Parts: sequence; C-alpha cells; structure tokens
Amino acid sequence: MTAPLLTPAELKALVRTIPDFPAEGIQFRDITTLIRHPRGMADSVRHLAAMAKSCGAQKIAGMEARGFIFGAAVAVELGIGFVPVRKPGKLPVETIGIDYALEYGTDRLEVDPSAIGDGENIVIVDDLIATGGTALAAAQLLRTAGAKVAHALFVIDLPDLGGADKLRGADVEVETLMEFEGD
Repeated sequence: MTAPLLTPAELKALVRTIPDFPAEGIQFRDITTLIRHPRGMADSVRHLAAMAKSCGAQKIAGMEARGFIFGAAVAVELGIGFVPVRKPGKLPVETIGIDYALEYGTDRLEVDPSAIGDGENIVIVDDLIATGGTALAAAQLLRTAGAKVAHALFVIDLPDLGGADKLRGADVEVETLMEFEGD
C-alpha cells in the first residue's frame, strides 16, 4: 500500500527559513531541506505534476537553476518533454532570448526555439515566485517561440512581493503548493 502524499502544510514544514540572508531583514526560504527529504521532494513533484496534468501540459519549462530541479522531475513524472530556459550562452544552438529588468540592472533568458511546437501548451514550473520578473520573462519568451503559456506552478509563493499577481496580469494562471507571508 502506498502512503498518501504529504500535504502542502507538511511540505511547508520541511522548508527552512534563514533570517537575514542574503541581507538583513530578508527571510530566506531554503528549499534544500525540502529536496533532501525523500518524500518531500517526491511528493512536491507529484503535487506539481497533478496540477500540470490538469492544465493539459504538453511540455514543462523550467528556469535555470532550481526550475530545472522541479520542472524536469515534473516532466518525467508526466512522461512529457522539458524545455530548459537558460542563462545566456549556455545553449549550443541558435537561440531566441529576452532581456528583463532586475532590481539593479538587467538579465537575459534564452531558449532553443526548435524545442517548442507552435501552439504547444507549455506549463512553467519553478521553486519560488517572488517579484515575478524571471517567470514573466520566461512566459514572454516561450510565447515568442510559439508556445501557449497559460499556467505557471511554483512550490513557494511570497505573495507580499507581488510576482504571482504580475503573472496573472499577463494572463498566466498561478498555482503554488505553499506561501510564506513577509519577505
């Protein structure tokens, strides 16, 4: 007999909070305690996979680096492909990219456009949604490549930072396993 999945509340209890990291006043939500726990990692992936399946995911996309951990695992669980959304210069083929604003400066994301079928339903999976800049850029980039991007799934939401609302404003539905109030 298979044990029931850990609940989102039980999974949340596996996330460690590190005060004042990386700067004073920040409450860092450390997922390493969740992913090193065998049931925590597996059950998080199973919850996310059930959400992605209900969205009709044809592929999963994940942003470098922790989106690779959860996104690739969800894709394997569902038996579908994974699209890595990379930092610049990491893919050995011609890419398309998007520059996006950070708090101090800009960054860039790139994908191999041949990995995306026209109109393919791609669900974004990542570990955490904070300000939403990277996830929003990834959604825009995947759409530019021809994908339908209507859903993004995250293990953790930090709702006070407004990222999930930014994505919703761009017609991307957001689901999370847990949320932590405050920074």
